[in-house]
Amino acid sequence: MMRKLDSSSARMGGSGLDCRVHGGRTSRMLAVTWLLWVCPALGPSRVAASDELLDPRLEASENSRIAAVAKAMPSTVSVFVPGGGGGGSGVLISPSGYALTNFHVSSPAGTHMRCGLSDGRIYDAVIIGIDPVGDLALIRLLGRDDFPHAEMADSRLARIGQWCMVIGNPFLLATNLQPSVTWGILSGVGRYQYPSGTLLEYADCLQTDASINPGNSGGPLYDAAGRLLGIVGRASFEKRGRVNVGVGYAISIHQAQNFLGDLHSGRIVDHATLGATVVTEPRKGAVVSNILSGSDAYRRGLRYGDTILEIDGRPVHSANQVQNVLATLPAGWRVKLVYRDREATRSTLVRLASVHRPDELLAKMAAALPPPPPVPGEGTPRGEDSPEKGDAPEKGGPPDKGGPPDKGGPNGIPEAVAAVFEPRQGFANYFPNRIKQEAFFRALQAQFPGQVSVDAHAVWQIEGKTTGESPQSVKLRLTDDAFQLVIGSRVIEATSRSELYQGVSGRSLSGILACLNAWRMMLQKGPGQYGECVYRGQVPLLGERPLRDAIIGVDEEWEATWLSHPDSQMVESIEVVADRDDDPAELHIRWGEDPVARPLGLELRFGTESVLDLQIDSWQVGDPQGAS
Repeated sequence: MMRKLDSSSARMGGSGLDCRVHGGRTSRMLAVTWLLWVCPALGPSRVAASDELLDPRLEASENSRIAAVAKAMPSTVSVFVPGGGGGGSGVLISPSGYALTNFHVSSPAGTHMRCGLSDGRIYDAVIIGIDPVGDLALIRLLGRDDFPHAEMADSRLARIGQWCMVIGNPFLLATNLQPSVTWGILSGVGRYQYPSGTLLEYADCLQTDASINPGNSGGPLYDAAGRLLGIVGRASFEKRGRVNVGVGYAISIHQAQNFLGDLHSGRIVDHATLGATVVTEPRKGAVVSNILSGSDAYRRGLRYGDTILEIDGRPVHSANQVQNVLATLPAGWRVKLVYRDREATRSTLVRLASVHRPDELLAKMAAALPPPPPVPGEGTPRGEDSPEKGDAPEKGGPPDKGGPPDKGGPNGIPEAVAAVFEPRQGFANYFPNRIKQEAFFRALQAQFPGQVSVDAHAVWQIEGKTTGESPQSVKLRLTDDAFQLVIGSRVIEATSRSELYQGVSGRSLSGILACLNAWRMMLQKGPGQYGECVYRGQVPLLGERPLRDAIIGVDEEWEATWLSHPDSQMVESIEVVADRDDDPAELHIRWGEDPVARPLGLELRFGTESVLDLQIDSWQVGDPQGAS
């Protein structure tokens, strides 16, 4: 017990510990606080002098921390590779069982893994999508639709010094399905870690001194309120002994949310590049040192010597910050870019290219994959626990709990997993992509103006007028072999899809016919017959959130993209590409309060230029004989 303290030193009896404090309640409370937090081994009976020394704020702080752990613990996942080939951690982000982990945790497992929760139950999980560059993977736990899941924080608001905690499965200790908890602070924000080996790049990540060890990879980093800040991925270890030195890194949840739509597509996704290199110059900032003439940034006016000021709403002042922002964005996104040239500050929209070619990404990913997990009974390889090799520091896995084991399916895959997994080149799992395509087509049919069933040879006739001070009448007519646009007395016609293709390439007004015909053909055929279709994921529309669902369809020389609102599922934009080095034709669709009736307006754009804006008066669908 502590006796009354004065300005002299006070020796804790039998502990060998001296604590020099000065008189006064504040000094006494500092001493007790130090003992409670730094020396818990002394026990409460050794530090609680009297009720007078116990500030209620200390008890409230401890209770708050305990409550945050209790809130966060149920959403933490202990991941185990079947056959005892290693594992790691993860975190549930939806009641339907979707969970985030690291690519280097999921890759040894391949198709499926076993996942345990703190309630003692174990579930089969299937791979959904992977981001091998950003070291993220989306998996889905199977068996229920009411999983506990994490509350998301806004990691962009994270600040150095904030309390945080890591919950996970270090050294695969959670064979009893009780994750370990470590507590610390955010030691840094916006950290950049160069690609590890040939692939993994950690950008704009969070640094913490909360203990991170092999097995924590893929697990959650929570804030002090139990909200998800990031996905733990890397740590700095001593070269010998793999000893944690209090420097760990987590992928920000903001970056993970940027990639969630793409991960739900089941694809193997890539990161973005501006198509330009940047250097930091004193008093100028992030200056373009080289730029590809075929890049969209070049088409939007960015040139050598210009200074980049802002990307996707985030200010940048150095080359490091430019890379930090770009590496958190998926390839193919269209974002706002603010830059300063020799004359003025300019704002525009830029389509971001892919860092890798598709075949290059697959080759690098294959080189980064660890050996396959062992066959049961043949032993467990134990290689080095690195992001490239996976987290497999200990043998063994969780006991089977929560019901009878699943019966084996093809190639040893559990039946529950086999039912939701489809292999396909370029995909981690094609099954969710096919489901997304089918949902898109059902929504497309439901919203089509005035058409209950789709005629295979439907004729579209649209009438309206241009907007602006001097409106002109507009008529559009589309059939299987003839396409016509009449604006006032001007008539634009095409008799084949190749002529429409040329109109897009030439930035002609006939681009509106190309976009409308892509819409008409998708309704007639559906994704299964339109051509090669894929659910792309989610992208900004004109650089704005919320992110829109994107379906890409390739029919012979055509490539079209449909963007739909994630809530209403209404198609808001259709793009048709003629040449990847040119701007696509973009048709933006304005809907009213009763969207089933008809769109209210159509706008044709090339790049950032609006070339035609229509107010719609009527939209009719008929057969070739009945339509006039």
